[in-house]
Amino acid sequence: MDSPIHNPSASGHQIHCIATFTFNSRKTNLNYPDILTDKSNSMCGIVGYIGNKPAEPILIEGLKRLEYRGYDSVGIAVIRDGKIYLQKCPGRISNLEQQLRDNPPAAPAANNNPIQESTKSTIGIAHTRWATHGKANKVNAHPHTDCSGKIAIVHNGIIENYASLKQVLIEKGHQFTSQTDSEILAHLIEEFYQGGKVDFVQAVQSALREVSGTYGLAVICADQPDILVAARKGSPLIVGVGADEYIVASDAAAIVAHTANVVYLNDNEVAVAGKDGLKTLTLDNALISKQVEQIECSLEEIALGGYEHFMLKEIFEQPECLRNTLRGRLNLQDETIQLGGLTEVSKELIKIRRIILTGCGTAWHAGLIGEYLFEDIAKIPAEVEYASELRYRNPIIEDATAVIAVSQSGETADTLSALREVKQKGALTLGVVNVVGSSIARETDAGVYLHVGPEIGVASTKAFTAQITVLALISLYLGRRRFLSQATLQYYMEQLSAIPDKVEEVLQQSDKIAQIARECYQHNNWLFLGRGYNYPIALEGALKLKEISYIHAEGLPAAEMKHGPIALIHEGMPVVFLATRCSTYEKILGNIQEVRARGGRIIAIATRGDGSITKYADDVLFIPDCPVPLTPILTVVPLQLLAYHAAVARGCDVDKPRNLAKSVTVE
Repeated sequence: MDSPIHNPSASGHQIHCIATFTFNSRKTNLNYPDILTDKSNSMCGIVGYIGNKPAEPILIEGLKRLEYRGYDSVGIAVIRDGKIYLQKCPGRISNLEQQLRDNPPAAPAANNNPIQESTKSTIGIAHTRWATHGKANKVNAHPHTDCSGKIAIVHNGIIENYASLKQVLIEKGHQFTSQTDSEILAHLIEEFYQGGKVDFVQAVQSALREVSGTYGLAVICADQPDILVAARKGSPLIVGVGADEYIVASDAAAIVAHTANVVYLNDNEVAVAGKDGLKTLTLDNALISKQVEQIECSLEEIALGGYEHFMLKEIFEQPECLRNTLRGRLNLQDETIQLGGLTEVSKELIKIRRIILTGCGTAWHAGLIGEYLFEDIAKIPAEVEYASELRYRNPIIEDATAVIAVSQSGETADTLSALREVKQKGALTLGVVNVVGSSIARETDAGVYLHVGPEIGVASTKAFTAQITVLALISLYLGRRRFLSQATLQYYMEQLSAIPDKVEEVLQQSDKIAQIARECYQHNNWLFLGRGYNYPIALEGALKLKEISYIHAEGLPAAEMKHGPIALIHEGMPVVFLATRCSTYEKILGNIQEVRARGGRIIAIATRGDGSITKYADDVLFIPDCPVPLTPILTVVPLQLLAYHAAVARGCDVDKPRNLAKSVTVE
């Protein structure tokens, strides 16, 4: 569907361009943004609905599917009888549902009227919040309204020039009720709207032209109950296109139950959905032709399917997910690696002399393994950078440099900004992402999708093993075009094809791992130690334990233990060793004995058939034998399960760990 998505015969909501508004000739400074006192929303969930059905159930259902994006406060706003009615509260969506049962949505003070049960709301917006700063309370929860109570907004992102805009608006008589930067948007739109003297869509466009920062935004106005306005800059937002209905959301999970047809908004684009159809515009009011695309995830993929937690489900999905990642890419008959996403840049890739991998958190750990893979297999100098550091370091990008951005969501703010920085400096940019149509996927020159399906659990598991697998495929793809022999390529391809079955074997030890976790979960300090390819797995194992069980853990190269951290070892302290068969195996055994002599409890991840390790370790978890560069895909699985079972034993909310959310879409 390539034609513009709008109804040219519609006359009720014609949009005309107007000049940028100034506040008494005082333009806000967009080049030197103010320091925020409250970065209100990092990776929140946004849902908006307009159609013929009751809005509240659809909005609540959407929030539930997005709760992994934020869960410290929640709210909903709907239009009824020409008025906006609002309900919000701190805590989980279940709290909001209880409030809605006890007290239906209340109108803001400016038009506090009882709800007429004879009418239904067919338009509304909702939000589940994760705050980086500021209290998680009812006042700071979204939606936010303007002074009149006629305009309501939900927002994901950061308004960087918040302070200067707020000061100007206060001087013009606006009264603010929250500590958030997001509330500025409602008042700014109100200022441009002028009580209805200016077209509402134009008011939104004008307000956003004054804003410096990032936003995924949905707006409704009591005077305009037939349109829902959405806009995006730096924070993901998509529009589901149904039968006479539209659903705006920050994630496809909120849309998939209603339609598979979506429109992806790009930065600085505004969508206007309503009875006259859907149209997309620039901030300067130019009409944009958009293509309706199909989302790949299904409702079944975002359901628990009998598992207690999404994290456990996703850990056990890894064998099938890895088969999907490898499908069509390992041509064992022709003995070739086929990566269609790299075809257009294949000639440039052959000339690459340096690779930089960048990501955040778990994706950075995958990138570190990628560094080893590219140098070991493809013989290309490689380095891994934290995206949050790379974007500010004025990196030196030489000719024939490729930068690989690794991100599950494809929306990670720091990674996206680092990508843009290196792209400006002339780097060839590649993406390794899971979400089709995400910002990184669209802004890179080429890339490879993970194809593991939606990952709902906040702690990444299946995306991590798929990231390693894809990086291994790319290293083999490049290695064969440089120095790798056909025989070596064939060997690795055969070994990669066997990895999913081997992951299944590791998963069979889940009950044993649960028992170890129950014996150790009360210890508040753990060490994870590994060498070579398993050093990044030590980092990842420690991160998983910290993320979901709140146990302090450190991941280290095993040889570094005696350079300070050995002072931490005490009787019974859990120390996890990645002790698979490799060139440094004897060194690892020496490290184990050093910990054993000081009373630490040794939990070893070892290669199946290793009889000697049982002499030194208190607990041994075995993985099948495989080439050393592929061991991280196997060794991380027991550590994922160890973290999961420890968190369950401690009574933690595994899928919604405190202070964390799935995708960090602001800095």
